[in-house]
Amino acid sequence: MSVHDAVRSRAGDDQVRNVVLVGPGGAGKTLLAEAAVLATGALTRLGSIENGTTVCDFEDVERRLGRSVSLSVASIVATGVPEMTGPVRINLVDTPGHADFVGELRAGLRAADAALFVVSATDTAAAGGVIDGATRMLWTECAAVGMPRAVVVTHIDQPRGDFAAAVENCQLAFGDGVHPLYLPEDSAIGAPPTALVGLLSQTVYDLSSGTRTARPADEARRKAIATTRDALIEAVITESEDDGLLERYLAGEQVGFDTVVDDLEKAVAHGNFHPVIPCIPTTGLGLAELIEVICRGFPHPEEHVLPPVYTPAGAPRPALTGEADGPLVAEVVKTTTDPYVGRISIVRVFSGTLLPDVPVHVSGHFARFSGHPEDESWHAEHDLDERAGAISRPVGATLTGVGRAVAGDIVSIARLAHAETGDTLSDPADPAVLAPWVMPEPLLPVAIAARSSSDEDKLVQGLARLQAEDPTVRVEVNPATGQLIMWTMGEQQLEVLLDRFRTRSGIEVAVSGVRVAIRETLKGPGAGLGRHVKQSGGHGQYAVAQIEVEPLPEGGGFEFVDKVVGGAVPRQFIPSVEKGVRSQLDKGVNGHPMVDVRVTLVGGKAHSVDSSDAAFQMAGSLALREAASAAGVQVLEPMDAVTITVDDEYVGAVLADLAAKRGRVRGTEAAGDGRSSVQAEVPELEFIRYAIELRSLAHGTGTYSRQYLRHSPAPDHVVGRLRAEEEHA
Repeated sequence: MSVHDAVRSRAGDDQVRNVVLVGPGGAGKTLLAEAAVLATGALTRLGSIENGTTVCDFEDVERRLGRSVSLSVASIVATGVPEMTGPVRINLVDTPGHADFVGELRAGLRAADAALFVVSATDTAAAGGVIDGATRMLWTECAAVGMPRAVVVTHIDQPRGDFAAAVENCQLAFGDGVHPLYLPEDSAIGAPPTALVGLLSQTVYDLSSGTRTARPADEARRKAIATTRDALIEAVITESEDDGLLERYLAGEQVGFDTVVDDLEKAVAHGNFHPVIPCIPTTGLGLAELIEVICRGFPHPEEHVLPPVYTPAGAPRPALTGEADGPLVAEVVKTTTDPYVGRISIVRVFSGTLLPDVPVHVSGHFARFSGHPEDESWHAEHDLDERAGAISRPVGATLTGVGRAVAGDIVSIARLAHAETGDTLSDPADPAVLAPWVMPEPLLPVAIAARSSSDEDKLVQGLARLQAEDPTVRVEVNPATGQLIMWTMGEQQLEVLLDRFRTRSGIEVAVSGVRVAIRETLKGPGAGLGRHVKQSGGHGQYAVAQIEVEPLPEGGGFEFVDKVVGGAVPRQFIPSVEKGVRSQLDKGVNGHPMVDVRVTLVGGKAHSVDSSDAAFQMAGSLALREAASAAGVQVLEPMDAVTITVDDEYVGAVLADLAAKRGRVRGTEAAGDGRSSVQAEVPELEFIRYAIELRSLAHGTGTYSRQYLRHSPAPDHVVGRLRAEEEHA
């Protein structure tokens, strides 16, 4: 018996569906989740985005902004689903639609086994009949991890909501595998639809009376949907890879309804067939049909490919089978902090059974042993045991305690003090680490500081908690500038992070521009004399150092050459001169480190009593300053090697923008699927806010990576700009 057949034969509480809601902001994901919670009886009335009363947008910042900024879970139970032998638990994972929160999306994709891709019927009309770039990028995110998908079209009750046009546009953007399962029934002109026509069942499901009723479609309706129905059935059978049934169907054999539904699940699980369901969350139209598709057409957790698992030392372990009696392997997909409960971890159990108040082993994020991409060995960054707290099923912020969580469950665990987002939980006697999901690299830096010196400790604690919750945030101290830098995905995320600092930690954070790491070098050769002579009535100081300097090729570093003859500088003080020179190099002449310099000590003077190590260090420092002034100082700015990938239509705009940024294009090549990659060298100074600029430039379709390349001479106008910024700072 196949895995598919085995799963379909299971009943009762073993029936679980983990579904992530994906789609652009404003498409209606949160309201759809709200309606599903209401339809299954977990709510008594529908919440409102405007009033901040929805189940999934429960954070204060979400209520104020009126949009989702965090992953949330609503665990509901569907009963009375046709052909299901018992209740089906559905864990709905709501994710933000804005590109700044793609880390939350990827966590949701990791937790779920299938996706509802939510599209507004009015968005394509407003965009001139096309699916915008940002929405297509979300679809690509799902495709990249092989996530089975169904499409939900919302806002069909709006004046510009055209379901047929939305389906056509989805087919153009997402491929021929997109087919409607239901069609909105025609209603009075100007009135929203109140009924759906099931293409497979040829049944009309009517909500006009306030209660869902079903009736067979009349002959006229059957003829009107015949072509669309045939295309749907052929697509289902084709994508389910049931070749025998396809041959019989094409030969004219009538295919039974239950047979097609069975093949529908196989087709969806393969990831190339995407059924479309129209839905109006505010009236409930399409909710029962959507829940049935989730229960009967979406894969069970055991059918979804589970991530690879390793030992903490990096050795591969046997593949997970997703069985409740298997080894415990679970993953923290989201970490939040509740002011009363403390840290709460949303956990997906991939294998085994998780019990409350028992020790679990926490293995930290994966890292490569050597740091080289070609090295495929892995290890855990930290390993420790701690006791799990209470286990609950979340419905937004509401938690209902349960006695255990088995393979396939998504639950909340309280008081895991050390576990962070992305960490693996396992049996302390048999520790394991899951291969990580790919987190996006934060590319928008800002300099931050506590407005009050008394809040500096709070800021450090808040940053530590922030990084534990959100792996897309990186914090570091720039050693060259001394600034505390927080790397984020964009301005929307930054706004949310600053709000959380205020509301959770009670501190105000000052944000300022990022200063780039400027360096200096010499324009040419020069010479300098450092004379440090002081007499203060007691033991004096006496040291004279004469040096010659010259620039080295890029990357040459620092060389110190001793050419002193005749003992002009005693041997024991030559290292002192070098030490003084090195100290001045670190500070530079204009306040920036000096690099790629050869210093030759050619002469000097000493005193038998007053010369000392400290005196010759000072003489070396003074000599370098004089020599650098004579030779001339060249300011160097950091250059980054960047790779920018965009849709082909935006390549020209990207190239023009790079030219305006003093960039030098190194090449352009096809990246597949109508996209191109541009490689270039760009001054870091011009690239600080590129995460925002590219999003506008490429209409949400662009991605890029950057890596420090070298320091290069800065033009005079840039030097003036840098000095003005330093004076202002």
